[in-house]
Amino acid sequence: MDRLIECVPNFSEGNDLSVIRQITDEIEAVDGVELLDVDPGKATNRTVVTFVGTPEEVVEAAVRGVRKASELIDMTKHSGEHPRFGAIDVCPLVPIASVTMEETAEYARELARRLGEEVGLTVYCYENAATNQERRNLADVRTGEYEGLAEKLADPHWAPDFGPAEFNPRSGATAVGARDFLVAYNVNLNTTSTRRANAIAFDVREKGRMRRKGHPLTGEVIRDADGKPEWVPGSLKSVKAIGWYIDEYGIAQISMNLTNISVTPIHVAFDECSERARDRGVRVTGSELVGLVPLQAMLDAGRYFLRKQQRSTGVSDSELIKIAVKSMGLDELGEFDPKKKIIEYVLAAKGTTKLVDKSLEAFVEETASESPAPGGGSVAAALGALGAALGTMVANLSSHRRGWDDRWEEFSDWAEKGKVCQEELLGLVDADTQAFSSILDALRLPQGNEKEREARMAAVETATSHAIDVPMKVMEVSLEAMETIRAMADIGQETSASDAGVGALCARAAIRGAYLNVRINAKDLSDQSAATNYLDRGAEMEKQATVMEREILSLVDGNI
Repeated sequence: MDRLIECVPNFSEGNDLSVIRQITDEIEAVDGVELLDVDPGKATNRTVVTFVGTPEEVVEAAVRGVRKASELIDMTKHSGEHPRFGAIDVCPLVPIASVTMEETAEYARELARRLGEEVGLTVYCYENAATNQERRNLADVRTGEYEGLAEKLADPHWAPDFGPAEFNPRSGATAVGARDFLVAYNVNLNTTSTRRANAIAFDVREKGRMRRKGHPLTGEVIRDADGKPEWVPGSLKSVKAIGWYIDEYGIAQISMNLTNISVTPIHVAFDECSERARDRGVRVTGSELVGLVPLQAMLDAGRYFLRKQQRSTGVSDSELIKIAVKSMGLDELGEFDPKKKIIEYVLAAKGTTKLVDKSLEAFVEETASESPAPGGGSVAAALGALGAALGTMVANLSSHRRGWDDRWEEFSDWAEKGKVCQEELLGLVDADTQAFSSILDALRLPQGNEKEREARMAAVETATSHAIDVPMKVMEVSLEAMETIRAMADIGQETSASDAGVGALCARAAIRGAYLNVRINAKDLSDQSAATNYLDRGAEMEKQATVMEREILSLVDGNI
């Protein structure tokens, strides 16, 4: 996978779409950068832009976008609900693929340097790019906001990391950081009271609230021996939160930054806010995600709410996402389109079309065409996926069967196992065709001299090995899927016995078909030892599949 980082600049303009468009045009002008999301907010008067690319491309695009923003946005005329201290308020970099956090921090410092020297901005580095511990927390860096920036810059202790130390009324200051994937998440309340929203925010955020004597909001602040306020921690780790009123929607919200969703996932934050709101006589009505969210976060949320309902979690990703959206009310304030809100789906939409994205009719027609790919290997993988899907279906149906409520979790676990096999086999449909294409590419390499001939032979050998590895994987995963199918033929609901039987036939056909591909490619390997090893392993799996098919069909016959 390419080395990828994400950049999520927050520009202090959320109403003038022409200004936003000019900024994003500059970003998109950099070759290799993909603009993933533009999310303007009227009440906050702030736009969150998300783009991704290789580190060097992303840094260049950020410099161009920020330069244009500094020309167009005037902070002397800005007002909004969100904390801010500059026209380009924050500009974090996030490692996505094949890049470490340490490397990302270095790129962030390079970006900060260029913004200071080339654009003339006052720049602070925060989070993992911070130059000292005191500047790691963005809230500390932004203390006083734009209105207090002139006084802050007069203090040598708060001299910027890059750029001028003089107050620029037009641009303010910018914070550049390197951080983990952050989810900006707002929970909607059935109140217009900012005070109530803030109280709930203080209940849940990690920092909590200051300890007080008497009344928790108005009482005297309790201080330690050094005179510093004591704090009562909130209930959620890795969460920053404030309460605000959004005039655009006429409601108050708890606005949160989930800085580590492996510590506090979205669904946990939603449920905790719901509980704390209920304690204060307020009700959560829904929520909204600002910017993009990782697919896994949505799938985890879907599974979480299905488990609360004692329903099987071995359902499709689209169903898990639907459950997550409805459970957290993510569509209350506007449409939640997974293709536009989930980062993996956005990236996939910008890539090449896959075989598995085609309709069944189109896949069959392409298989039937004069093109040699997709061929038997891809069809074998598709058969395996269908077999796994049938086993998963029986598990899901059994999980919801009336009178079997105490067994729902057992069948849910089987459905999860079947779904994993199903998804892996779907991926192998395209992998097989790509492996075949790699052989053709290797065969087309030049062979005009001895060095070129040796390089071509090595490339063909490598491509051939890969073209064997893929159907071997089809065999392994299809055999694993037969475990779920066998369990469902044994303990699943009797009315679905025929479905388990068809699943077994599909999986067995996938294994036998994939082995044919192993055999036909193994004869082209020059490494005869490797070829023999492939053939022996494949023959053993085919033998196991034959035995399992017989067992499954015997169970099916007994239930019909």
